[in-house]
Amino acid sequence: MKKLIIINGPNLNLLGKREPEIYGSLTFEEFFKDLKEKYPTVSLEYYQSNIEGELIDKLHEVGFSYDGVILNAGAYTHTSIGIGDAIKGISTPVVEVHISNTFSREEFRHQSYISPNAKGVILGFGMPSYGLAIQSFL
Repeated sequence: MKKLIIINGPNLNLLGKREPEIYGSLTFEEFFKDLKEKYPTVSLEYYQSNIEGELIDKLHEVGFSYDGVILNAGAYTHTSIGIGDAIKGISTPVVEVHISNTFSREEFRHQSYISPNAKGVILGFGMPSYGLAIQSFL
């Protein structure tokens, strides 16, 4: 059984409330329940933090023992050299995920410090982007 973790960064705890025209109306917890039902043969965990250092600590914790990390670092994608370095430093492959198409948004969202160290990038397919990332590990 594959052991995967979804790690969400800042403000993704507001899914279902925050900008529903971009992010939809489901909370991540509701969506995660559906994901676990859709992929019963995957050991799937979820972690969210608004704090950059906690995200880095979680990557260090799981980065040598899990089969994959699905990371939506939110705004830290565009600002955190530390998260990019953490991904470079671990052996577990990371797939970068974004709910929205970051290239159709503000210019500053076009830069990612995660992408150069990620196994792949999935963006713009809404919440199903997470399922596509899971499939990439199967």
